[in-house]
Amino acid sequence: MLPTTDFEVRRAHDSELDRVVQLRWQWALEVGEPAADEEAFVRLAGAWAHGNRSTRLPHIAVIADGSLLGMAWLALITRVPTASRIDRCSGDLQSCFVVPEHRGRGIGGALVRAVLATAHARGAEHVTVHASPDSVNLYQRNGFRSSGEFLWANTTAEK
Repeated sequence: MLPTTDFEVRRAHDSELDRVVQLRWQWALEVGEPAADEEAFVRLAGAWAHGNRSTRLPHIAVIADGSLLGMAWLALITRVPTASRIDRCSGDLQSCFVVPEHRGRGIGGALVRAVLATAHARGAEHVTVHASPDSVNLYQRNGFRSSGEFLWANTTAEK
């Protein structure tokens, strides 16, 4: 087993985007999402990642040999200007995933903190996350808190 100090967390390079979306495929299989064609998914999601790289910022946990241990994405969203600030944005932490055999080593927390640091550096006013029940504690340990002011509506649910 690797000690927690043997990985680096950083923004993914453009040349790594196809490998990052491969992690998203692995996660989809783990949670039982309907499986499409893996090759087509990686090709299409890779093209999406390249085309959205200015507002969708993938972070990765990687070891010295280049193997990816996990990922987390920061989606930057432009906000409506206020009277005091024209350029505004917020962030949404998306698709935080650690390869199962590497969980429990601090990788998820390091990814969350890296996303928050990037959001701060980019001037995001806040960052949201849609957490699974199993990941709420991870996010709370790393700076997130619940708010009675945050509401959401599932627009894909049947009415």
